[in-house]
Amino acid sequence: MARGWRSIACGLALALPLVLGLGAGSAAQAQGRAVVVELFTSQGCSSCPPADEYLHELAKRDDVIALALHVDYWDYIGWKDIFADPAYTARQRKYAKVAGRRMVYTPQMIINGQEDVVGNRPQDVQALIAAHQAKPAQVRLHVTRAGRALQITARDVSGAGQSWDVQLVSYRPESPVKITRGENAGHDFTYANVVTGITRIAQWQGNTPLSLNAKAPGDGPVVVVVQRAGLGRIAAAQIAK
Repeated sequence: MARGWRSIACGLALALPLVLGLGAGSAAQAQGRAVVVELFTSQGCSSCPPADEYLHELAKRDDVIALALHVDYWDYIGWKDIFADPAYTARQRKYAKVAGRRMVYTPQMIINGQEDVVGNRPQDVQALIAAHQAKPAQVRLHVTRAGRALQITARDVSGAGQSWDVQLVSYRPESPVKITRGENAGHDFTYANVVTGITRIAQWQGNTPLSLNAKAPGDGPVVVVVQRAGLGRIAAAQIAK
């Protein structure tokens, strides 16, 4: 860790100006019940590597969909994160606003669009994952893929007739980087499940079943995410490879 105030900057909050068993996990993924973990991270943050490494472990689980969203607000301290996107910073800030939090930070994990937790605290993360796995299903989701063609069906089983955003998230499973400047200078890292794009492909009123055809942006894996409109709870998500 670098010395001085910059060395602790990543671990501090940034003020907002006014995101089982293998058999059970596979079943959860097939029904869209996997828990989505969004890690907001930065290559310029000295506190982030343990969380980045932990995301590799989460990415191996069938009952979790682990995604790394690299933010750009630490780029000024010596290293520009090559995966950072202002859109991911905006997503993190909106999560904070919706939840009534005045701060964002790295490494932060958002669990199913609701609770936030420090990303390098595995026990706390696992407790939240387990809590979301225990919640009743709100949406049943099924995704099939043939080449770049996706067929998406969903049914709102909550009976509340809520409004949902259907999002398509593309990612790279592994992305190696050699960092030559900043707080992590001299280190080589391989990042897991680096998000390369998030697109809202439909707005769905849950009082009728959803049937939708979409196109994947490339040959890599994508995640279909059904999330309460306005960055609320993620009710269902499924990977299509």
